[in-house]
Amino acid sequence: MKKKNTNRRDFIKKAAIGSLAVVAAPTVLSAKDRSITILKSKSKIKFKDNISANDNIQIAVIGAGGMGSSDVRTSLKIPGVKLVAACDLYDGRLEAAKEKWGKDIFTTKNYKEILERDDIDAVIIGTPDHWHQKISVDAMNKGKHVYCEKPMVHAIEEGYDVIKAQKKNKVVFQVGSQGLSSLGNEKAKELLKDGAIGQLNYAEGFWARNSPTGAWQYKIPEDASPSTVDWKRFLKDYDYIPFDPLRFFRWRNYLDYGTGMAGDLFVHLFSSLHFITSSFGPQKIAAMGGLRFWKDGREVPDVLLGMFDYPETKQHPGFDLSLRCNFVDGTSGTTYLRLVGSDGSMNVMWDKVVLRTNEKNDPQDAFLKGKAAEAKSKVSPRKKMLPPKELVYKVEDGYRGAHYDHHANFYNAIRRGTTIVEDSVFGLRAAAPALACNNSYFENKFINWDPKNMKVK
Repeated sequence: MKKKNTNRRDFIKKAAIGSLAVVAAPTVLSAKDRSITILKSKSKIKFKDNISANDNIQIAVIGAGGMGSSDVRTSLKIPGVKLVAACDLYDGRLEAAKEKWGKDIFTTKNYKEILERDDIDAVIIGTPDHWHQKISVDAMNKGKHVYCEKPMVHAIEEGYDVIKAQKKNKVVFQVGSQGLSSLGNEKAKELLKDGAIGQLNYAEGFWARNSPTGAWQYKIPEDASPSTVDWKRFLKDYDYIPFDPLRFFRWRNYLDYGTGMAGDLFVHLFSSLHFITSSFGPQKIAAMGGLRFWKDGREVPDVLLGMFDYPETKQHPGFDLSLRCNFVDGTSGTTYLRLVGSDGSMNVMWDKVVLRTNEKNDPQDAFLKGKAAEAKSKVSPRKKMLPPKELVYKVEDGYRGAHYDHHANFYNAIRRGTTIVEDSVFGLRAAAPALACNNSYFENKFINWDPKNMKVK
């Protein structure tokens, strides 16, 4: 084990303890008389141009598969971030980690060896869902900052220990719903607050895929075997069963390790919606769906519909939400979140917002006024200039994307004590309705949820 670098560790620790300041929203060009405006990149996410060796935030990845590796690649784009260790239960991923990030990085199959190292300030957790809570709590109890992939937990009740550990250890904890930090979400939040669509009454979200890898049919390595995979550790607390490469490499299909479509994809939509509306979450949850196409032994549906009732609060009026996910979408659809109000609607994407507005006149009043004018004169009134009914907000060229912004927010919080955008409380309020959606589907019943106190009723 490397010796502790006191100067660097003290710098990181001091930077993490500070006042909690809200990250400022990006500057946006005026949309009053333009049909297309440009969303400007965030000016707050900057780091010192010259960073000494002692200023590096040194990280480790625990779970170096697809998402964990993607998180590392994004993190390493942030100035002053260095990867020093990787943990995974499959030999092939550890070998790949050394090839991608340097032969000198420390590798192990035991995440606790990572947490014992003094040269690691923060960890990225990209493991299967059933390991999220345990590793997050253990890491925070060791004083590590944590970036944990969504959903934050595998079961609702696990969330309370994560919140407790973050508060107790006063470390930075961020959930990896990367789209939350997008310019699109920030513009939508601003537009909603300014009354651009009137009073919110309905929202909907959609996630579609139509490919084997998109439907979790991940490639299984030819050398997958008990000699290259730590199968017993993967199982965690579950009873031992013989090695099954499908369960290890396609774990999202199985309830013991994954959280289905709701935990993988609905949670992104909840995160964005709750950020835009400042909502704590729904109070009633229902779901239905089925296994329509991917009959490959998986235990979760490939078509899922969710319905959610949001109560009136100080933050927002009451509204309803519908979510749908389809892994057999022949149109090769996409992802979007749509908010509908009394005066218009907006489609929200990570890099674009499309605002559509309606005429605000009362139809009955307009009818009566028209009849009165017709009676007075047969001469048609002069036509007038009309504002555009559709405004399109697009990010400017060179925008680094929501993933970069989300990771930069995490490292800014470590360095400066700024507010994290998706801490453990926010994370549970996004994960809980997604997990309750699964409960509703499998138990065939409504789930009543207390969003403020984060409890099942």
